[in-house]
Amino acid sequence: MLAQRDDPIIAIATAPGRGAVGVVRISGKDLHSFAQSLCGMVLQPRHAHLLTLKDDQGQAIDQVLAIYFPGPHSYTGEDVLELQGHGGTVVMHMIMARSLALASQSSKNEPCHLPHLRQAMPGEFTQRAYLNQKMDLAQAESIADLIDANTEAAARSAGRSLQGAFSTQVNALAGDLVHLRMQIEACLDFPEEDIDFIETLGVVKQLHTLLSKTAQLKEQAHQGQLLRDGLKLVIAGQPNAGKSSLLNALAGAELAIVTPIAGTTRDVLGQSIQIEGVPIHVLDTAGLRALADADEVEQIGIERAWAQIKQADMVLLLNDMSRADEPPYVKEQSSLEQLVVHAMPARTKLLQVNNKCDVLDHQVQMDTQAVAISARTGQGLQQLRERILHLAGWQSGAQEGVFTARARHLDALARVHQRLLNAQDLLSNKVPALDLMAEECRLAHQALSSLSGEFSADDLLGEIFSSFCIGK
Repeated sequence: MLAQRDDPIIAIATAPGRGAVGVVRISGKDLHSFAQSLCGMVLQPRHAHLLTLKDDQGQAIDQVLAIYFPGPHSYTGEDVLELQGHGGTVVMHMIMARSLALASQSSKNEPCHLPHLRQAMPGEFTQRAYLNQKMDLAQAESIADLIDANTEAAARSAGRSLQGAFSTQVNALAGDLVHLRMQIEACLDFPEEDIDFIETLGVVKQLHTLLSKTAQLKEQAHQGQLLRDGLKLVIAGQPNAGKSSLLNALAGAELAIVTPIAGTTRDVLGQSIQIEGVPIHVLDTAGLRALADADEVEQIGIERAWAQIKQADMVLLLNDMSRADEPPYVKEQSSLEQLVVHAMPARTKLLQVNNKCDVLDHQVQMDTQAVAISARTGQGLQQLRERILHLAGWQSGAQEGVFTARARHLDALARVHQRLLNAQDLLSNKVPALDLMAEECRLAHQALSSLSGEFSADDLLGEIFSSFCIGK
């Protein structure tokens, strides 16, 4: 994508299908003459012009609004022409075809100077905005997050990132790190006074402050990633533990069939919900028991249940409290817990849930760490929601300042934090190894700069922008 970044590009910027309005967007250098030839009139910058767009035979294609944005004061930083017509698929493609045909003619006859106009690749408009310094990489990524947001809280957090909330903190941290590097380099220039310089310049205090700020930014970024990516929550347990009833209760709808017959659920059934704005992807799975005790179809369901557990962010392991005084059941539940813990990835959280507490007619010794609920009556569901968010690391009431973040952001911040810890360890030596400290701080700065895109490989940029929709 980077090798072709000087080509003018065109794309339909609205979603596929029918709609009241459709937009064709063109970006490139020196579009003014081309825009005049295409529209049949001189376009004033940033003014909407109502006109009839015609084909090469002079036949009307559509009545459109044409808006011309001269660079650098445009979305991409280049000249941009937007044509807003009626939102039919055929009409949009006719406008694109006319633009491409005119550009092809102009490249031969040179009346409007627009050779090599081509269809844009996914995310190429936003990539050009980033390359032309209209926004940094974190802001560019937040545009895709804003489009993909499936809760209001996620949309608001992406909007904050787009406005620069995340980038501002990253840049402030980078500024502090640059200052620390300068201090260490000054120490290196006077090696015989290393220790005195370190004390005078306050290197220890600066490093401690940087570590504290990085940890805080990591925690904020984690909140943002939860809002962006959500949580994959798998409900697991023995047959008839109430898994399908819990899915229905959390979703507020009768999604899964509930019967007293063991093995009713044969496949994975999912539903996306939200708790305090955090997207939760809830999966109901087949009851877990020995494959030999199940028929062929149920065996497939059980295998799929284990596959989902291995990919979960959190597992709710249900315990049927109506059978809590049956030794065989209790023994099977204990064995099942061990199997689930063994199958889960290290990052996955396990939450014990005691279901059917409403049917108990006597006191039963219960795990104090488990959440007691009744999926049938709704008892304990609010506490369960709160425990899910707490275990996931969500801080309730923190939405106002949350910005969107991605896994790569958390990874970069983790690398920054580790490099600064390494520098702190070196500083704690009786004779500080300042040259090694300087290198650790340099690597920390490099990892931090990858967030804004100051140091980003082309293959990373390609991976990021290829996930965007065409026309954005």
